[in-house]
Amino acid sequence: MRELIMVRYGEIYLKGRNRPYFLRLLVRRVTEAARPFGAKVWLHDSRIMVSDMLDINACMDRIRRVFGVHSVCPAVEMPKDDFEAVKRQAAAMMQGKTGTFKVVARRADKQYPLNSPAINAQIGGYVLEHVPGLSVDVKNPEHELSVEIRDWAYLYATVLPGVGGMPVGSNGKAALLLSGGIDSPVAGYLIAKRGVELVAVHFYSFPYTGERAKQKVLTLASILADYCCGMRVYVVPFTEIQMAIHEKCPDDHTTLIMRRFMMRIADIIAEKEGAQALVTGESIGQVASQTMQALVCTDQVVSRLVFRPLIGFDKIEITRWAEQIGTYETSCLPYEDCCTVFTPKHPVTQPKPDRVLKAEVALIDAEDMIARAVAGCEIVNL
Repeated sequence: MRELIMVRYGEIYLKGRNRPYFLRLLVRRVTEAARPFGAKVWLHDSRIMVSDMLDINACMDRIRRVFGVHSVCPAVEMPKDDFEAVKRQAAAMMQGKTGTFKVVARRADKQYPLNSPAINAQIGGYVLEHVPGLSVDVKNPEHELSVEIRDWAYLYATVLPGVGGMPVGSNGKAALLLSGGIDSPVAGYLIAKRGVELVAVHFYSFPYTGERAKQKVLTLASILADYCCGMRVYVVPFTEIQMAIHEKCPDDHTTLIMRRFMMRIADIIAEKEGAQALVTGESIGQVASQTMQALVCTDQVVSRLVFRPLIGFDKIEITRWAEQIGTYETSCLPYEDCCTVFTPKHPVTQPKPDRVLKAEVALIDAEDMIARAVAGCEIVNL
């Protein structure tokens, strides 16, 4: 008999002939998550098994954050042939519990002499006899004891939810424009949950934004990296471009033009990284640069798809997501990022593309500034 973690997946079941590809990728991601705990990971009979971990609770917490994992269960593996031992183990796992319970048997081994109803009845009767304070309720039990009969017998009484989604890397790669605010980390999380590998791009305007502001963003990226099994962050020196925009462009257009430069640089980095899309945290109408007309203007400068998973969310909904994934407190740290530097008093909300292009004419060395910014990137691997 040994303790292990049984990892279950959800949406992957629907993938038909492509299921083996998604399973191999999910096993790889679970293996990466479990590696710091010295664990062994393998796929066995539609379950991912994890054993020999140094700290089972810490290992489960880490695996639960792997996209594609539906749930994890601390389980016991034991020989299925000694059914009396299985019944004793079931009772031991229910000791100390009170209230109602039921047994849920799954007999993957159809040659096993007891069918699922018989397993339920025999184990349920044994537990009822040997664990005081429990009664049976098959419809709405407070506790559920699961018994799976496969090559071995697997017993578990606790099911912890995972984050769900698809394994990272199964649906391409995208560059996330990551600020220090609440929105962009949530946007990155939601896209990564659909199996998209992320590389982050952060714009850093030293000395107007300091080292603590950069560290704040790297902390946000590290939280996302826990879900994504790692992430590369490009820290882009943006001061030269931002100062040129502030000095040479119409004040009401500076934020929009700044966003266009950010998108152009992110597009170049995405090309370098082999990413097929960009990801932003924009929510339509939230600020002046996020009106429909403004979004049209920013999209005109890039060559690839732009994902905006928060486009229809309000701030309360986004904040709830940030709290749920663990980025909210870090996002609220009072360190400004470049988006808050030189903010105009009356930014344009309904920009005209021809006027934006006319305003950018003053930036005669735009291509050289972009090239210098890309060349000067600091790359951090998390």
